[in-house]
Amino acid sequence: MNMWRTLIANLIIFCGIAASSPAVQTAPPAFELPLLITSAGQSADVSIASMLAKKAELTATLSKLATGKDLENQKTLVLVLGASMKGLGSAGLDTDKEYERIRALLAEAKKKNIPVLCLHLGGEQRRGELTDKMIEEFLPSAKMALIVKSGNKDGLFTKICKEKNIPLVEIEKTLDTVEPLKSLFKK
Repeated sequence: MNMWRTLIANLIIFCGIAASSPAVQTAPPAFELPLLITSAGQSADVSIASMLAKKAELTATLSKLATGKDLENQKTLVLVLGASMKGLGSAGLDTDKEYERIRALLAEAKKKNIPVLCLHLGGEQRRGELTDKMIEEFLPSAKMALIVKSGNKDGLFTKICKEKNIPLVEIEKTLDTVEPLKSLFKK
């Protein structure tokens, strides 16, 4: 029951912000299935996003190192923002290679008219200089952002989303992502 109150409160806040600012969309966009989930920063949050999509009964493919070729037959790209030096090292990447991969992936998504949904699930613990740089560069490509509220204490997501007219939905905790995900996708 508390989850529903939180979701309704977030929607009321979202609609209130949207109504007070003509630059913000009044309704969240609808995304289509199937979707491709990938990481921007190689944090473990990408695996959590895949599990949440499964709980939301969404047809999703997880590819931690997705490239433009992986967008074939996909209708939505979910980009999970969160950097991990350990994750980058395990994937055999440095930050430059990860940036290059994500830039090329987003360029291909734009070329194919595939909308991007950005997630930030790690909250405040997943923020840091590298994650912040990725947020600043890659969030502007999103059609919408769905984030754990504690990851926005400094207002970085709010600032970028407002500047770029990107709907932003904040949730209290990671597991609260399931219902908003369900509502965002046409089935």
